[in-house]
Amino acid sequence: MNTLKKGFTLLEMVIVIAVISVLFLLTVPNIQKVLSIVNDKGCQAMLKVVDASVIQYQLEYGQTPSSTYDLVQAGLLSEKQTECNHRAITIIDGQARLE
Repeated sequence: MNTLKKGFTLLEMVIVIAVISVLFLLTVPNIQKVLSIVNDKGCQAMLKVVDASVIQYQLEYGQTPSSTYDLVQAGLLSEKQTECNHRAITIIDGQARLE
């Protein structure tokens, strides 16, 4: 009696795992670069929001806010909008900047 067992050999499994590993190693750095770019763009957008709030504050109160705290107290920003990626947003000479 000669019975054939169907399945993958150990060598075939090692080759498949090696190919998957190489593909994974090639894609991870690209994904990290894209995430970094997305975070930078998000921070740039948040700075524009704060700049717009500064202008609105100037129009309403006739003076430049000294900090983002003033904007939060005036209801122009939320607490979450005072930082980006765990970096505080400050106002220097009427412009929003990341610390």
